[in-house]
Amino acid sequence: MQGKIVKGIAGFYYVYTEEAGIFECKAKGIFRKEKIKPLVGDNVEMEPISLEEKTGNIVRILKRNNELIRPAVANVDQALIIFAADKPKPNFNLLDRFLVMMEQRQVKTVICFNKQDLAENEDLLRLEGIYGGCGYEILFVSAKKEQGIGELLQVLDQKTTTVAGPSGVGKSSIINLLQPKAQMETGDISGKIERGKHTTRHSQLIRIQEQTYIMDTPGFSSIYLTGMEQQDLPLYFREFRKYEPYCRFQGCSHIHEPDCGVKQALEEGAISPVRYENYIILYEELKNIRRRKL
Repeated sequence: MQGKIVKGIAGFYYVYTEEAGIFECKAKGIFRKEKIKPLVGDNVEMEPISLEEKTGNIVRILKRNNELIRPAVANVDQALIIFAADKPKPNFNLLDRFLVMMEQRQVKTVICFNKQDLAENEDLLRLEGIYGGCGYEILFVSAKKEQGIGELLQVLDQKTTTVAGPSGVGKSSIINLLQPKAQMETGDISGKIERGKHTTRHSQLIRIQEQTYIMDTPGFSSIYLTGMEQQDLPLYFREFRKYEPYCRFQGCSHIHEPDCGVKQALEEGAISPVRYENYIILYEELKNIRRRKL
């Protein structure tokens, strides 16, 4: 029987099957021997132990399209990062950290600003200018007024989307609008692990409709970039690419060098000062990490 891991906790994996719902499974010992850990989002083959109690064993992990380290999930088609347009105002540095992390892993990212009803129109236009201007797809929604949810569903359709964002931006409210039955569908898991029905302490896959899943992940208040050197950082600011051929020096850091195409574009208003300032902060952070390692 084939299914998809929708949650993993304390050595148990909860596998959703189209035929019979959610099974509580253990992974065969061969996975430990081969140092392979099943991940939320994995498509697996499962042998039922009891159809009545819905228990089984995972016997095979099907080939992954990709996997992320943080959160530790597999087979993601895209990421949806949710921030509030206001109350709280978006933390651009935190948002850019997430975008860099997804660029590094070559995962398409859609930016969703919730609470559009609380923001001034000029603030929404500014957000559109900063992030739409460098090529990201932007959605404005209001969970409270149920605005923009249809457009969001279109973006999610037929994909597995990891949903992330800081606490207090309305992520859970949006998820409940996307799938009102989410509480019910995770009820079997919640009863077995004796936790709240909508905990976000662990990543959890929620089925929206056929072949459409969202992966709810714990809220975050900080992100530390790992696995990259400061000289790699320009690769992950997509708006820089257009202007790098005009830099005098190969491997230009776009900070101190003269005749820099990126700095020229910044002066002409083609690159957002917000994004550039965050680039400098992250560049110096990565540089300091490297110094501490030496």
